[in-house]
Amino acid sequence: MSDPEPTRITFETVDPTLSLDEQKRLVADSGRRRHLSWGMDFDSRALSLNPEIPDHWEDQVKELHRRNLQSARAGMVAEFGERGIDAKIDNFVAMGVKPFSVLAHHNALFHQVRQAFVIGAYYPALVGACALGERILNHLMLDMRGHFTATPEYKKVYRKDSFDDWRLPIDTLEAWGILLPDAVVEYRALMGLRHRSIHFNPETTNALRDDALAAIIHMRTIIEQQFASHAVRPWFIANTLGHAFIRKDYEDHPYIRAYFLPNCPFVGPLFGMAPGKGGWEFFDLPDYGDGDWTDDEFAAAYNDRDPTLVAGPTG
Repeated sequence: MSDPEPTRITFETVDPTLSLDEQKRLVADSGRRRHLSWGMDFDSRALSLNPEIPDHWEDQVKELHRRNLQSARAGMVAEFGERGIDAKIDNFVAMGVKPFSVLAHHNALFHQVRQAFVIGAYYPALVGACALGERILNHLMLDMRGHFTATPEYKKVYRKDSFDDWRLPIDTLEAWGILLPDAVVEYRALMGLRHRSIHFNPETTNALRDDALAAIIHMRTIIEQQFASHAVRPWFIANTLGHAFIRKDYEDHPYIRAYFLPNCPFVGPLFGMAPGKGGWEFFDLPDYGDGDWTDDEFAAAYNDRDPTLVAGPTG
């Protein structure tokens, strides 16, 4: 008498109390799924507040932009008050968009820095942006160093609980491949602003707005480089349409495990999503079959998917 066929485990039947790593190990079709990069912290209103309307736009587009501008201005008045609203809008537009970002240590604090700049509190915005940069460096160092104990850099940092000399964490995180090259450039520029603003310098008072804006833009770029949920980055599968997915070979990378995977659903190419009472809800097929897909094969299955087959709510 032959042994019975083992029960096929899917994400509908796997024990939900297990860790995600254990679920992925047990589920039969894990090789055909990837982590969807997901982050809903962003603010693109600066684009709607631009009053310029190019002549070559169609009349319908011009009218839509005017309505968007009126709506965005009304929102700014409601949020920041009528007094000095033109200057506040100028400040808001100067900062540019708040980038799409995964949810991490920085989101709420960067929002506060931006709010301070909008209302003209330039020194709090300046030192806040610099302090946030230092805070992120410290978080990265403390979160990552345990994964790099065999490196020569580890012996320089393992006993420290905080780092006020930015050169050490910047150089260390660069050597470990945690900070991307453009983020390193921005951090070194922000370090100069930090020294000039935190330590007494009489010239700081004469350049508060310019320095605060520069610090915010440095921080915005650092966040875009390190925490963007949609971008061309080493850890994202290339050339996917509309959404970004974590590359298979990055799923075990300590930085990705710490900052991306906790908020990234593990989905197949026919996943769907819809707004729900508690935020966005995700839907998926229970089983994508046997075998492992390469990242390129997953991207092709996602890009070429039949919209009529996309998963949705049942019942």
